[in-house]
Amino acid sequence: MGHNNAGDTLREWRESALYWEKHSDIIRTMLGPLTQALIEEAGIGPGQSVLDVAGGAGEPSLTIARVVGLAGSVMCTDAVLEMVAAAENAAQQLGIKNIRFRQCTADSLPFENNSFDTVVSRLGAMFFPNPLLAIREMLRVIRPGGAISLTVWHKSEVNPFAYCVTDVMNRYIETPPADPDAPGAFRFAERGKLASVLTDAGARDVSEMLLKFRMEAPVSAEEFWNMRSETSETLRQKLGQLC
Repeated sequence: MGHNNAGDTLREWRESALYWEKHSDIIRTMLGPLTQALIEEAGIGPGQSVLDVAGGAGEPSLTIARVVGLAGSVMCTDAVLEMVAAAENAAQQLGIKNIRFRQCTADSLPFENNSFDTVVSRLGAMFFPNPLLAIREMLRVIRPGGAISLTVWHKSEVNPFAYCVTDVMNRYIETPPADPDAPGAFRFAERGKLASVLTDAGARDVSEMLLKFRMEAPVSAEEFWNMRSETSETLRQKLGQLC
C-alpha cells in the first residue's frame, strides 16, 4: 500500500477490510507457514496469554487461540474497527471462545504493564506510524521473560506474491519510488533494520531469521487475481487509473 500519513493509512485499511474478510480463507492458507513460524519462534504454547498487534481480519489470532487452548487467551487488536469486526465475526463462526478483541493503535496499547506472556505481529510492524514507540508499548505490556515475535516482508524482488503482479502493472502505470522510512510493505526489507529498532526500544536478546516458504492455496488464477487486486489498495488505485 502507498501511504502519506497515519490518517491515510487508516483510511486505506478501512477500505481494504471488506476484501481481507472476503478472502480470509485464501490468505489464511497462503500465510499458514508464516503463522506457524511466528508461533514457533515466540515459543507459544498451551496456557499462554498472547497479544496480537495489528491482527487484521483475525490471523494469526485465530490460529494462536487453538494453540494456547482454553487455559490460555488471545487479545486480538487492530487500529481499524472494520478489521476488528471481521476478526470477531470469524471467531464467532469458528466457535473460538478464548479470544477477545480491541480496537487500538500499536503505539497506544490500552493494557496494564506486564499483561501478556507473548506479543506478536504478523506483517504489521512495517505499517506502524511510529515503530519505535509501538515496540516500546509492546515491551511495556509484556511480562518479565516474555517474548515479542514480529514478521515483515523481505525484499520485493524475492517475493513473487508481490512482484508478479506489480512488475506488470508498472509497465503501464508510473510508480514513484517509495520512501524507505515511510509505512509500506517493504519498509523493513533490509536485514537488521527492524532488529535495530527493537534494540533501540530496549529489547534484549534480539535475533533475526530469514524465513523462506511457499505461498500456496488451492485457488484458480482468477481467484488469486481477485484476491491480490482487491486486498491491495495500491493495486486498486492503479487499476482505477487504467479504466
